[in-house]
Amino acid sequence: MSAFRSKLPNTAISIFTQMSQLAIQHHAINLSQGFPDFDCSPRLISMVERAMQAGHNQYAPMAGVIALREQISAKVEAVAGIYYHPETEITITAGATQALFTAIATVIHPGDEVILFEPAYDAYAPSVRVFGGIPKPVTLRAPDFAIDWRAVEGLMTPKTRLIIINSPNNPTARVLTDADYEQLARIIRDQHCYVLSDEVYEHIVYDGATHRSAAHHAELREHTFIVASFGKLYHTTGWKVGYCLAPAALMAEFRKVHQFNVFSVNTPVQYALADFLGYRDEYLGLGAFFQQKRNLMLAALAATRFRVLSCQGTYFLLADYSAISDLPEHVFCQELTTQHRVATIPISSFYHKEINQQLVRICFAKQSETLEQAAERLARVSEL
Repeated sequence: MSAFRSKLPNTAISIFTQMSQLAIQHHAINLSQGFPDFDCSPRLISMVERAMQAGHNQYAPMAGVIALREQISAKVEAVAGIYYHPETEITITAGATQALFTAIATVIHPGDEVILFEPAYDAYAPSVRVFGGIPKPVTLRAPDFAIDWRAVEGLMTPKTRLIIINSPNNPTARVLTDADYEQLARIIRDQHCYVLSDEVYEHIVYDGATHRSAAHHAELREHTFIVASFGKLYHTTGWKVGYCLAPAALMAEFRKVHQFNVFSVNTPVQYALADFLGYRDEYLGLGAFFQQKRNLMLAALAATRFRVLSCQGTYFLLADYSAISDLPEHVFCQELTTQHRVATIPISSFYHKEINQQLVRICFAKQSETLEQAAERLARVSEL
């Protein structure tokens, strides 16, 4: 048999799976993988059960249940002041990652270049490579991870077909500003280039801030796929339901790929989400809900030797361990898990080449008791 030619020859098991397995092996508190350890609303569960009992158990329409798309349209217009037509500009997807993958598939041809910002969610670059694209990373560094837009402009070529942005950002917990979007719009003006904006943490912003979407910039909106997630919105990551927003012409192309990718998404869950979106406080209160958890973790970590960086959004924060150890990040995380039974993620794993900034990512989407127990263990870490 001839040797198999891998499309992703340098891709191994993800760091999230590695650290979660290590956490299980050593009975560690898992603050590595980004999922809550508390349940979603009982009302939402009952709505799913009701949808099943009502017979909504066969294929949904390819673009998604129209009632859900209408509710999404109304939500986006009410919260952001932007209108997306439910028939032609909204598609329900099997989670945000599928929406990202499909958007990349829609745009990228072999040899096309894609600019992305590192540290980056680990699905971006492999998805680009699967379709023959070439990732062109822009390296952002602690403590503020600010984007040098001149560097971005320097990477632009006639082959640049897509720029991927993520705000609020995983893992840096930074949010993009109107000034950032203005720079992005300026750079792609008159270019045959599109934007993929990962906004799954849109409602998890802190300290009175308001989420600014790429769609708020009228010029960008016409070139942008927006990706969102019900898993992040309602603590239901295991349901894998998200959606994509885009102008009608782009969405028509997106759906051409989507229909042969997953075709349609869990039907009873879509009907339940359509009903549940009517309870606006469930998502409008998300920022305050997680800010309380963030503040709990900040106060707890103040009693440790970890130094926490600014956290503007998401349910992650970054902690500097330079006062504890000079070990490389991936080694430090392994030792922290095995010796002190708290699992975190090395920030170096979000770069294509390892950069040791002595930073770990901590997920605080956990019960208060979980966070307090983890903080007690971290307070005992004096050196590694």
